[in-house]
Amino acid sequence: MDLYQAGIRPLLFSVLKADAETLHYQLMGGLERLHRAGDRPPARWLKQRIQQALCCDRPALRQTLWGLEFGNPVGLAAGFDKNGQVADTFAYCGFGFAELGTVTLHAQPGNPRPRLFRLVRDRAALNRMGFNNAGAAAMAQRLQATPQIPSLAFPVGINLGKSKITPLDEAASDYVGSFRLLKTLGDYFVVNVSSPNTPGLRSLQEIDPLDRILSALQQENTEGKPLLVKIAPDLEWGAIADLLSLAQTHHLAGIVATNTTIRRDNLQTTHLPETGNPIADEAGGISGAPLRQRSTDVIHYIYQKTDGQLPIIGVGGIFTADDAWEKIIAGASLVQLYTGWIYQGPWMLRDLLEGLHHKLTEHGLSHLQEAVGLAHRRALTMPGSPAIPSSPSATP
Repeated sequence: MDLYQAGIRPLLFSVLKADAETLHYQLMGGLERLHRAGDRPPARWLKQRIQQALCCDRPALRQTLWGLEFGNPVGLAAGFDKNGQVADTFAYCGFGFAELGTVTLHAQPGNPRPRLFRLVRDRAALNRMGFNNAGAAAMAQRLQATPQIPSLAFPVGINLGKSKITPLDEAASDYVGSFRLLKTLGDYFVVNVSSPNTPGLRSLQEIDPLDRILSALQQENTEGKPLLVKIAPDLEWGAIADLLSLAQTHHLAGIVATNTTIRRDNLQTTHLPETGNPIADEAGGISGAPLRQRSTDVIHYIYQKTDGQLPIIGVGGIFTADDAWEKIIAGASLVQLYTGWIYQGPWMLRDLLEGLHHKLTEHGLSHLQEAVGLAHRRALTMPGSPAIPSSPSATP
């Protein structure tokens, strides 16, 4: 256990009882000051020290996907940097890429506070932020002013959501409006139709509305940017299959699996201390450890259903190298963190990447790409191998 987990995290979580959202803004403020300092000598020296302490450069973990160079397969999930404030700084923290947003066409304040809660006993978070962000135009302005990151293979994705004020039947034009403003500024784009915190948004995962959204976006996609869709872990089996067919029809670059879950079963936390209400009565999505197995099972299914031809970004409950490895051998080419990073601390990235490198050696592999979907190949070639799940282990 490192200094963060032994001393800093208990101080922040318990002794100071820091509100989760306030603490997030304070962290973002510190990162933004480092970002604004640019490459001036004091800031350059600090970034170099951070990079030396937190980064792990292993050639076996590098890969090319969608024509983009990823220094390692572990990225920061959407939701942390909603407005594109400090995209370059995450490169110095050990991440191989970062996904900004979720951003909407119209600026919006999100849902009333409190709206972000730690479920410490479950190593989880409950959030009902509601896509609070400054809008696509403001993000575009920020990114245009952000200098390129020198000598780092660090793709930046942008996660697009629907504005709350936009009617569901006008969702396609809303997504296209954001994409039009940002399409030259992101390396890849994710269509978020799976957050539980915007009324009706998850209905856009149904075939007809999603077909309209993807058709409109691909028509606007004159730059040929990789376009992915982020799905909910709570979808029924048939709905996932239909969505995959639609993704292939529209030549999507991949799937992000998965968003947060609205399920509340098997949680140790029964009540939210901040409100006193039963956790079952609290709106929002759960992230962190309770989501780990569900998201991994969905990854297994997507890889199996598409014969490994549709790249997957796996996200949900990653705390250790073992967690990341499970998602990679299930079929994920890349993985993302958020809640695990908050619980494990900044040194997590180095430990996780060193752990992945050790896994490759342990399995006699020379490169990460050999590990993607490995569980499926070994299940086919090794008698007595455990069965690969064909659907999520817990029925939604």
